[in-house]
Amino acid sequence: MCGIAGFIGKDKNKKKILKAMCDRIAHRGPDAEGFYVKGDVALGQRRLSIIDIEGGKQPMFSEDGKLVIVFNGEIYNYKDLKKELKEYPFQTESDTEVLIYGYRKWGYDLPNHLRGMFSFALYDMEEKTLFCARDHFGIKPFYYYYNDGTFMFASEIKAFLDHPKFEKKFNESLIAPYLSFSFTPTTETFFEGVKRLDAGNYLIYKDGQINIERYFDLTFPIEEKDYDKTVEEIGKVMEDSTRHHMISDVEVGSFLSSGIDSSYLVSLARPDKTYTVGYDIPRYNEIDYAKDLTDKLKINNTSKKITKEEYMKVLDKIMYHMDEPASDPAVVALYFVANLASKDVKVVLSGEGADEFFGGYNYYREEVDYSFYNKIPFFIRHGISKFCSLFPPVRGINFLVRRGEKLEDSYIGVNKVWSDKEIKKLLKTPVTIQNKEITKPVFDKFKGQSNIVKMQAIDINFWLMKDILQKADRMTMANSLEGRVPFIDREVFKIASSLPLNYKVTKENTKVALRDTAKKVIPNESYKKKKLGFPVPIRDWMREDDVYKEIKKAFNSKVCKKYFDKDIFIKMLDEHKNGKKDNYRKVWNVYCFIKWYNVFFA
Repeated sequence: MCGIAGFIGKDKNKKKILKAMCDRIAHRGPDAEGFYVKGDVALGQRRLSIIDIEGGKQPMFSEDGKLVIVFNGEIYNYKDLKKELKEYPFQTESDTEVLIYGYRKWGYDLPNHLRGMFSFALYDMEEKTLFCARDHFGIKPFYYYYNDGTFMFASEIKAFLDHPKFEKKFNESLIAPYLSFSFTPTTETFFEGVKRLDAGNYLIYKDGQINIERYFDLTFPIEEKDYDKTVEEIGKVMEDSTRHHMISDVEVGSFLSSGIDSSYLVSLARPDKTYTVGYDIPRYNEIDYAKDLTDKLKINNTSKKITKEEYMKVLDKIMYHMDEPASDPAVVALYFVANLASKDVKVVLSGEGADEFFGGYNYYREEVDYSFYNKIPFFIRHGISKFCSLFPPVRGINFLVRRGEKLEDSYIGVNKVWSDKEIKKLLKTPVTIQNKEITKPVFDKFKGQSNIVKMQAIDINFWLMKDILQKADRMTMANSLEGRVPFIDREVFKIASSLPLNYKVTKENTKVALRDTAKKVIPNESYKKKKLGFPVPIRDWMREDDVYKEIKKAFNSKVCKKYFDKDIFIKMLDEHKNGKKDNYRKVWNVYCFIKWYNVFFA
């Protein structure tokens, strides 16, 4: 695990520039550094040593010196691949070396052979080609930028700040999508010209040209299956995935909340140490639940209660590490639980991905719970929706509005914050990117499939790949900790994607088959728990004077006045403080944007 950075161009002082870029992301790899600089090519790495601690140093070369690679991630099937590549002269026990000889044998088809999380850049000296790839689901990040004849890449955008040809410009066209999604949902970023390589894609840079190809795409080949056999299959593939994710030459711990996902992982993996965070407010505190499970499993649990003061104080640091604005309150909780774990271990397991793969969101249940409403002719439902949209958005009204719209016109994910209509009123800059344009390629691909599958595809492509995994990577790496996600595995997805819809969602429950699988190994009743994630008491804290004043100050700032109608936000903040409305998500969304902007562009 590490951070990688590099560039190809005619730049002077390459070694100095490269070192500065890598130093900027030293938190990703404090154990070692390595550089390759020759001709136009500069490749660097900061290493967090996990596998083959002595032999896994990077950049790593082929035996003839014609291939060189920098790699971020873990290849969990590297031992199996070594057997397939036995004709090659391996010199180490590192999974990195498998990529070198895998490329030599399979060329650009290499990613299709890999099981793991990865982003890498491999330079072929004979072909004068840079081959880069990102894993199937986007667990590990990869950014790139081209300017004035220089191509550069890095694990984090901030590494580009140290290159003299990087021009830091704010991309204001993404404000509107961010307000809706609560994160950046495109391959474009808030730094103009900086792009993220999408999950399941590889990139080839040669002779000043960038070519991108997709090697993996989501499909949902639903099959009729026996339920009991399916539960068995899920159990076997999760056991296998967890076993692979435990491969390490250092100790592995696990995050633990009160819910089914992390409880199931801990019950499977039986790590020596688990980590939980909570708060003084009981309904936001998961520590007691976690302690109950670990006591039954006879596993150590370390916990911490986060104070309001600690939470607010660390926001600037979090925005710096995230690179782009992030308004999911759970990102802060994730930072603290990662910090807690980093004091003991270098690797942790986490339960991300189960909801998206196995159907864990209550939104999906609407398709089952309210199927009767869908029998009403669409033009009638649409009329009701138009009428209800005139009223303040409350729970019942929101439902009637949603059910009178086509899914393709309204659904952008489970975490939608501001509507298009609201954004037009509050945003001073023109809206140039429509939400429908962003989600349309995914909806088009799954045309003809059920609404539940369409929602899953949207949530995996956006919410999971561009938010959940982004904050998981950044918050663990900010603490020099490797986070592993056994649910997000290509073999697990094969099973999950083929499940009949009623094995995912019923009127009574979500993640139906997964819950019955987990029930067999979890020694308490965590499998019954509804999803909480990392619950955070922001809603309550906003009503306290100190947090209220801090947010109001931000809304009166030059940044806010420049881009928004600040009066709308102040009114919403006041309504929330006085208990008239629950506006915390919208208020927090904008506040986090301002905090991030001040870190990078003020």
